[in-house]
Amino acid sequence: MKKIVLALFMALASLPLWAQSNATAGNADLDAEKRRLSAERETIEKRYVEERAACYKKFAVEDCLRESRTRRRAETDNIKRQETAINDIQRQRSGAAELRKLDEKAGTQRSVDTPEKQQQSIQNQKDREQRAADHAASRASTAAEAAERERQFQSKQQSHADEQAKAAQRRAEAPEAIRRFEEKQRRAAEHRADRERRNAQQRDKPRGAPLPPPPSEPEPAKP
Repeated sequence: MKKIVLALFMALASLPLWAQSNATAGNADLDAEKRRLSAERETIEKRYVEERAACYKKFAVEDCLRESRTRRRAETDNIKRQETAINDIQRQRSGAAELRKLDEKAGTQRSVDTPEKQQQSIQNQKDREQRAADHAASRASTAAEAAERERQFQSKQQSHADEQAKAAQRRAEAPEAIRRFEEKQRRAAEHRADRERRNAQQRDKPRGAPLPPPPSEPEPAKP
C-alpha cells in the first residue's frame, strides 16, 4: 500500500496544480483531463499549420519554421507528460482498490488488536501519507519551475528570432535604399549641370548695338 500511495503522488507532479489537489483527494475526473489534453493537442496542431503558412510569407523562412517546430515539440511533450501521469494515476487507483479489498478482508483479523495498537497504526498511516504528500508537492514545485524556465527560454528564442527577422528585412531593403539615394544624387547633379549650362548661355549671349547719341541743338545766330 505504501508503494502505491507514493507512486500515486509522484505521478501527480506532472499534472496541473488544480488537478493535483483533486487527484490527491481521489476525486479528479481523469477522463475529463484526457479530453482537455486531446483538445489542447488539436489546438497546437492547428496553430502549427497556421504558423507554417505564415512562415512562407516571411524573408527568413527556415528560422521561422524552426522556431515553430521547437514550440510545437515543447508543447506536445508537455501534453505527453500529463497523459502519462494520468495513466499512472488510473493504474494506481485500480491497484489501490484491489489492496483496499484485501485490507477489508484482513480487517476482521486486526479487530482483535488493542485500541492503542489500532490508534498507532492509524497514526503511522497518516505519517506515511503526509511524507508522500510532501514529496509530491516538492516534485510539483520542481516541475512548475522547470515549466517556467522553459517558457522564459522560448520567449528569449522568439525575441531572438524576431530580431533576426528584422535584421534580415533591413538587409533586404538596403539595396533599395542605396538605389534611391543614388537616384537622388543623380537628379541633383543633373539639376546643377542644367543650371550651370543656362548661366553659361546667358554669359555668351551677344550684346545689342549701342544707342545713337542725342541730336545737338543749333547755335544761336550772332547779331
